[in-house]
Amino acid sequence: MYIKSPSRLHLGLIDMNGSYGRLDGGIGLTIQNPSFLLYGESAEKGITIDFNEESNISDTIKNECIKKITDAAQKVTDYYGVDEGFYFRVDGAYPPHSGLGSGTQIALSTGKLITEHIGQESNGVTLGKITGRGGTSGIGVFAFDNGGFIVDGGHSRKEKDSFLPSSASVASPPQLFGRYEFPDEWGVLLVILKSDVSVNGQKEVNIFQEYCPIDRQEVELYSHLIFMNMIPFLLEKDLPCFGNIINKIQTIGFKKIEVELQSDNIKQLMAKLTEIGAYAVGMSSFGPTVYSFYDESNKHIVEEIKEYVGDDGIVMTTKAQNHGHVLTK
Repeated sequence: MYIKSPSRLHLGLIDMNGSYGRLDGGIGLTIQNPSFLLYGESAEKGITIDFNEESNISDTIKNECIKKITDAAQKVTDYYGVDEGFYFRVDGAYPPHSGLGSGTQIALSTGKLITEHIGQESNGVTLGKITGRGGTSGIGVFAFDNGGFIVDGGHSRKEKDSFLPSSASVASPPQLFGRYEFPDEWGVLLVILKSDVSVNGQKEVNIFQEYCPIDRQEVELYSHLIFMNMIPFLLEKDLPCFGNIINKIQTIGFKKIEVELQSDNIKQLMAKLTEIGAYAVGMSSFGPTVYSFYDESNKHIVEEIKEYVGDDGIVMTTKAQNHGHVLTK
């Protein structure tokens, strides 16, 4: 059995103030590539993990896959009382801690293969609860199930009353607030520079605790820009105006903190994209992935940024994915 799950761009956390009774909330976009491809079948005992030799997966990515697959498989088999083993082969993967949500897709894909094998219905939300994903943002969970442009409603302070990243939160995945089709005619540009700033683990926890709560007025402005500007411009397929809101939210709320904490070369890259006329310039989650959107009238930015980056990083073009994972039996 095979599963192919997408990556995602995390555009921002909405309310990291919480004074109105809820906190977190997120906006994000499901993208086709890079993707995570996993094969699974039953085995006599234990969890065995292999890698497709033709996929050229780095040791760093392999180590992260082994850790995440083993952890997720153990949690799912314990939860459902499964006493048999499983063999997994990773056919495609992408870098951890790059802002593309690899950890969630690895965990949910692993869990889905196991539950399909034992005949147990499951989805991203149930698997997220079991594997401990989605405790802050639900973008990865809903990208796995639904794809598209996603808005989640965060958490009630009755359930979660502290500012923590998903990796350290025990809260359940949030409610899906809105899911929208992303225009097929808009291209997605990804730039992943070599960066000396990686935000994960205790470092990420410390950032949340140091900088939150965010000023309430900034949260109010951020929310207004999303719900009265970004989403309507998306539905109207107005890329320049949609892109302008992407640019604005890089300088407001928790996203401003994420950008300010990145390395200088990431900030210089974002400035360069603006200089060459990109409609939108954003950083996904804590980075280092920087993204933009383009159409036929603005696709010159792709070649220009490739020339600028050279050998200092990876430049990719992809599309939004308006559906979730694909399972092949």
